[in-house]
This record gives sequence, C-alpha cells and structure tokens, in this order.
Amino acid sequence: MKPSIIVALLGVVLVGLGVVLLIESVRVGHIIPILIGGALIFLALHRGRVATLVFGHTCIVVGAYMITWGILLLPYSKPTLAHILGRPLFWGIFSLMGGICAIFHGFCRCVRKQVDEFEGDLRGREAR
Repeated sequence: MKPSIIVALLGVVLVGLGVVLLIESVRVGHIIPILIGGALIFLALHRGRVATLVFGHTCIVVGAYMITWGILLLPYSKPTLAHILGRPLFWGIFSLMGGICAIFHGFCRCVRKQVDEFEGDLRGREAR
C-alpha cells in the first residue's frame, strides 16, 4: 500500500493553517487543525490498522473537546443553518462519530487482510 498524496496534502494544509492561526491569535482552539492534520499525515504515510486506530482516537479526543466547547456556546446560538453548521457542537459530534467509525474500521477484516497481504509481500521480498 503506497502513501496517499491527497490525505498527506490535506494534513499539511491543516497543520499549516493551525500554526498560522495559533501564531496570529493564541487560542487553544487553534490546536485542533494541528492535531487533525498531524493525524492525517500519519495516516497517509503509515496506512494500515495502527494508523487508522490512531486517527480514530485523535478524532474522538478532538470531538469530545469540541462538543464541550459547543455546549458552552449553546446560550449564544441561534436556530439558523449558519449557527448550526458553524458552531463547534456540530463538528464535535461529526468528529466523534468519524473517530468511532475509524476505530471500528481499524478492527475490520478488510483492513487486517490488507495489512497481512502487505506484510506478507514484505516478508516474501526479504526471503528472496
């Protein structure tokens, strides 16, 4: 399995955006793009079960933080589409569910089979 260029580029863009935002205005919330971008870079370079599990756990941690932040902002929210999609509560739930999905996918037979096939190819090359 070769590295995914698109996932790596997305990760680099997110890390760069997070660093620029963190330098521009020092807020804890700007660490979120850095965490997700770093996890995407790791996932792009080390495709397989462990990388999927690391990405899933990162998404869950970030999602839990964003849900908490979004609950604190609920008194200031309005029932409009912009406030629903623009507030961290929606994206926290989205990230949490995506993390759960990634963790389940990491234990899925299809991923384990791909890793076994890939490692089998490497072991076969070393034996030659």
